[in-house]
Amino acid sequence: MKISKFIMALASCALLASCAKKAEDTLYLYNWTYYTPQKVIDKFEQEFKCKVKLDSYSTCEEMYSKLRAGAKGYDVVVPSNDFVSIMIKQGMLQKINKAQISNSGKINPGVLKMMDFDPNMDWCVPYALSATGIMVNKTKAPANYARDYSILADSRFAGHATMMDDAREVFGCALLSLGCGMNSLDDGDLKKAFALVSQKWKPNLVKFDAEAFGKSFASGDFWLCQGYPEIVYGEVDESRWEDTIDFFIPECGSPATLDCMVILKDAPHAELANEFINFFHRPENYALFIDEFRYPCVVNTQAVEYVTTKPMYAPTQALNCELKADLGDGLDKYHELWQQIRFN
Repeated sequence: MKISKFIMALASCALLASCAKKAEDTLYLYNWTYYTPQKVIDKFEQEFKCKVKLDSYSTCEEMYSKLRAGAKGYDVVVPSNDFVSIMIKQGMLQKINKAQISNSGKINPGVLKMMDFDPNMDWCVPYALSATGIMVNKTKAPANYARDYSILADSRFAGHATMMDDAREVFGCALLSLGCGMNSLDDGDLKKAFALVSQKWKPNLVKFDAEAFGKSFASGDFWLCQGYPEIVYGEVDESRWEDTIDFFIPECGSPATLDCMVILKDAPHAELANEFINFFHRPENYALFIDEFRYPCVVNTQAVEYVTTKPMYAPTQALNCELKADLGDGLDKYHELWQQIRFN
């Protein structure tokens, strides 16, 4: 009986050790929906003999609210730069272990210059830069249109134009076109931007649309769209890209977002999390991300040697942008003006 109990105890210990090992060898990743290539996950699992558990969110607000409500267990999260700034201030993150990030030198210096919220990558490492711009359907557009924000006031596009349903995006474009910073909280700047949007741009728009405009562009209903290029390129067959889409970022710039990898303060697998961040920026691995989403190689320029697909637009355009910063309580100014534009 004693021997039997001893054997059972050993078996129980072995089972607990096995479960502990499995938990230790699992990375819990929380990222935007459809933003992590399966090839990257598979390759990381194989090389590091671990499992990756992926959970997803559709907005930073959703991610942030879940974490603030007490969600535990995540290791790596990929918030946008304004939320990175918030999470740093609120003590939600732990510092990056730079000794493990040997590929940090692959990050484009031009991107690092944009990171005033964390210039030394103490708390985050860039994941991808997303810039909005203007897309014109060349098969429908009138001749000799302007390739700047004045195109939004061109009455020849009336009834066939759309802008994003996003206060920061719309006001950002207006502020930049007026020579102001897109994060301005100056009442005079915002008053001028409001007048431009409400009096010059809105009369031409069918609607404000953040997600579905790609289908209407592809069908020929929309000739002019302001927004993320992947929404349009994803709906137009690649064989028609060159003949159909004219995408440009005006010389004065456009709103941009820098998604970054961070490690949560209470991350249970911080060492593995740092390994994942470093692994992701190995050029041949980052190229897997670029190939799947067709972004230009802006964040990790060395990955271009391994990329096998054509990007949606040139990398040089993406750096001509301004990041949407965390405005704190100042965001209320934008929301108040936005409500007047949307519902008047």
